[in-house]
Amino acid sequence: MAFIISRNGKLNIKTQNYMKKYLCLFGLIFICNSITFAQSAIEQEIKKLSMDKWQWMAEKEVSKLENLFDDKARFVHMSGSWKKDRELEIIKTGSIWYKNAEVHDSVVELSGNIAVVWNRITLTAFVRGNDVENEFTVTEVYEKQGENWKMLVFTFSSVRDTHEIEH
Repeated sequence: MAFIISRNGKLNIKTQNYMKKYLCLFGLIFICNSITFAQSAIEQEIKKLSMDKWQWMAEKEVSKLENLFDDKARFVHMSGSWKKDRELEIIKTGSIWYKNAEVHDSVVELSGNIAVVWNRITLTAFVRGNDVENEFTVTEVYEKQGENWKMLVFTFSSVRDTHEIEH
């Protein structure tokens, strides 16, 4: 592409139109890359938060979990479904001790201020006096509330060890 300058030192109309098109194209590419980078950064933030949550559960860090769980959060386990206060009591008393969650795969999807996480895990837990190991796909739903993410839903689905999460 040649830039053509008229005798008075100004770019001609054809050159100005090319420049406008290229500037728009570069601007669009920049915006798309920025959005993709921002989404990727949020996905990494959510994955880290999810992994931190497993650690807090293993260490029975109820105060950190209390801040993470929304007041209206719901928890679905193999033995029932309950709300935040019951989940925190279970963790605090150790009636279910989430000793270790080995995360095999994780997928995060974003929609507005909502993040959904699917983790395929092998969970080692102490339940009713015994160590047990189960394969689960765990669904976690988070909502951005102000500056913080709050967990709204935490659901365990029992699966086979060959189960895969579609990406």
